[in-house]
Amino acid sequence: MRATELLGWYEHARRDLPWRRPGVTPWQILVSEVMLQQTPVARVAPVWTEWVTRWPTPSATAAAGVADVLRAWGRLGYPRRAKRLHECAVIIATRFDDVVPSDVDTLLTLPGVGSYTARAVACFAYRQRVPVVDTNVRRVVTRVVHGVAHAPPSSRDLDEVAALLPDDDTAPRFSAALMELGATVCTARSPRCGDCPLSRCRWRERKYPPATAPRRVQRYAGTDRQVRGLLLDVLRNSSAPVERAALDMVWLTDTAQRDRALHSLLADGLVEQTPDGRFALAGEGEPDQAVTSAPDSVDPDVVEPQANRRR
Repeated sequence: MRATELLGWYEHARRDLPWRRPGVTPWQILVSEVMLQQTPVARVAPVWTEWVTRWPTPSATAAAGVADVLRAWGRLGYPRRAKRLHECAVIIATRFDDVVPSDVDTLLTLPGVGSYTARAVACFAYRQRVPVVDTNVRRVVTRVVHGVAHAPPSSRDLDEVAALLPDDDTAPRFSAALMELGATVCTARSPRCGDCPLSRCRWRERKYPPATAPRRVQRYAGTDRQVRGLLLDVLRNSSAPVERAALDMVWLTDTAQRDRALHSLLADGLVEQTPDGRFALAGEGEPDQAVTSAPDSVDPDVVEPQANRRR
């Protein structure tokens, strides 16, 4: 893979994403990376813009209530990310003097920051030469280097991408360009190979052999995730704790599933139950009296799955 080809293409083809603009801070880049986990760019951009305008620093975010953060998160999905981002802000504000750490190992100790996010912040915020591997990067490397349509995550991914990075200060830009190529040209369903800037691609040379196994498509409709979202909508739209009946009305199809979803919100600390049986967003129950135990009728073992990054 020729770095000059990819970098030249990126210079004129890259999208004008708000977190790529001059003046964006490492904290604001971290916020964007957390929001982009499992959520498309088009949905993230307006929420991110409002978020960093309202809370431009870790300390500003830390000073906000958890309920305010959950409301600002809106319908981005996987709301535990919002709660962890708030926890992350508290730690950065109190332990790191409001400065996002620059090294990968320290970043990995922060709530909600995994392998991808830590390397993305080190690369895009601090211009370090570290491999950054998301689903888009993995797809490009799988096709260009290995000549196959799709491949599952592998322990070799980081080493393979690291081997492709230029040995100079263009490495962070190369990483962004590689990600951009996967997001806009070398896409999963409808790759635009005629627009690819790379002169060599083993997948193209092999006449585009199809994937050997069908891609898994993540379902949303009818899942516990959908029910959780509906329950949170009721609480986000209320300034006071609500009666259980108001929550029951959002999902009448399967009452056991509704109870299970409510329990998981309680267990995740996103929702509180007051002593009189009403429900509120975290931090908005009656002061010093809210309880987080779930109703007896729900299954305590069901939790929301971990989110993976998606562009």
